[in-house]
Amino acid sequence: MQLLSDATGARRGGGVSARDCAGAVLDAVPGVMWFVRCHMRRHRTRGLSVPQFRTLVLLRRYPGASLSLVAEHLGSSMPTASRLVTGLVGKGLLTRKGRADDRRQVTLALTARGESVLDTAQAATRDAVAEKLEQLGEPERKTLAAAMDVLGRVFAKPAAPDS
Repeated sequence: MQLLSDATGARRGGGVSARDCAGAVLDAVPGVMWFVRCHMRRHRTRGLSVPQFRTLVLLRRYPGASLSLVAEHLGSSMPTASRLVTGLVGKGLLTRKGRADDRRQVTLALTARGESVLDTAQAATRDAVAEKLEQLGEPERKTLAAAMDVLGRVFAKPAAPDS
């Protein structure tokens, strides 16, 4: 693993600009996310489609999200998202509740079973990532963990978009 300071020339006496950091993040994140997505999908429950799985992940991040947010997230129409959600409700992975202030609006939430499905996939993926990170030395793992803490703070979960 090449440290950001090595990659950007900071060791030559120059500082590291926000643009340099952004470039390093944009270079690293797609490969990491590809690996994570592949492993999360590999460990999803049988009979669960990738769009259904992605919906569960979205609703873990944004409990109470609307059907229109699901449709936007999946790049699908509202009727398609509604059918998908109906299937997840039927499998006992989601709940769908009408809003008191507008019966046309529904809020969606994971059930305990839906949480369990995601927990299982996430645990298996964490193990796969840990296996990859075993090749790093302790100093590199410490640096990486500190960098992830920083990124987590900078890119803290935003509020769910209104939809």
